[in-house]
Amino acid sequence: MPAQKGKDLLLKLDDGTGAFVSVAGLRARQITFNSEAVDVTSADSAGRWRELLAGAAVRRAAVTGAGVFRDEAADALVRQTLFDDAIRTWQVIIPSFGIVQGPFHIASLDYRGDHAGEVTFDLALESAGALTFTAI
Repeated sequence: MPAQKGKDLLLKLDDGTGAFVSVAGLRARQITFNSEAVDVTSADSAGRWRELLAGAAVRRAAVTGAGVFRDEAADALVRQTLFDDAIRTWQVIIPSFGIVQGPFHIASLDYRGDHAGEVTFDLALESAGALTFTAI
């Protein structure tokens, strides 16, 4: 895969009608996938080497982003999702790679602003169920 522009990685939220809307002009963003192993080591393990249970790992994804909300409606949608403690469907569009889609919980939403600049935000999402991947 050739190098891609970071600005092309998009974060979209289901607006409640099944339509996905871009929520922000993200200046920095990251998606992390983890697989937490299940340790089944016991005193009977051969040579006392650690043993892991195949196929039992707990998978999760975390998305972080920072930037400027696209408009007041996008800000309100994300903020209301946080205040409602709702788990909503999000899309992370990775250019020339694919779309990661599924339920996410807003772990944090921070606002900040400089005296002579725009209000910006930091957003952290945690996966809350099975995710799908669709190749582009």
